[in-house]
Amino acid sequence: MVGLGTWLTFDVPIGDADALSRRREVVVRFLGGGGRLIDSSPMYGHAEAVLGESLPRGDARVFSATKVWTPLAGYGPSQMRRSLGLWKLSRVDLMQVHNLLAWRNHLPTLREWKAQGRTRYIGVTTSHGNGHDTMQQILDNERGIDVMQITYNPTDRRAEPLLALAARHGVAVIVNRPFDGGALLDRLADVALPAVAADLACAQWATLVLKWELAHPAVTVAIPATTDPAHVEQNLAALRGPLPDAAQREAIWRAMAPALA
Repeated sequence: MVGLGTWLTFDVPIGDADALSRRREVVVRFLGGGGRLIDSSPMYGHAEAVLGESLPRGDARVFSATKVWTPLAGYGPSQMRRSLGLWKLSRVDLMQVHNLLAWRNHLPTLREWKAQGRTRYIGVTTSHGNGHDTMQQILDNERGIDVMQITYNPTDRRAEPLLALAARHGVAVIVNRPFDGGALLDRLADVALPAVAADLACAQWATLVLKWELAHPAVTVAIPATTDPAHVEQNLAALRGPLPDAAQREAIWRAMAPALA
């Protein structure tokens, strides 16, 4: 339920030994703490290459998720093959159309890859509240969509109608930007944790925010990004203990309200 995003955070040169070592430690802590899904994209600079150097080879714990990101339909398959090469994989668990770019052209290719066993699942992504009308169209009309990735967090709840629609269609949901790019945790830094946090085994806001998101019945996994191994442990703490019920979720929302105003 708690994955690992790599936008910005894993875009470091392969030749930077110190930076690469830190990302490897993030991956080790993530997998060792029960994390599984790791998400990337060709859009993320060096991130896929860094993952290829950081992931333990052949580790069955890893659920690999990447994307196709090009306006050129003909280049899509080549880009996807390049991603597999960078990850050092023969297949990927999830291939997604990044930010709906040329989605009509890429979805047939993704369906072919799924039929060939080169990806287990296919999906479409958007972020920052963009493309919601198009996402609704895809969910309602396109066959075989397994996953929708979308921005959802306490400061941006615009995706809630699409979360409900995904649930009705049996589509899994990956939440990106669960901390609003870190801005949400900065705003909560001086806000006391509510009493309900102890009931939910949450010692930090990061854990509590993730549990608030994961408690939404349509959400499958959230993918916070970090370069700090200690933050990985705070995020993965959301895997342990109960998730909030409706009343507890509302209490968390009320506690966050002063920082969201």
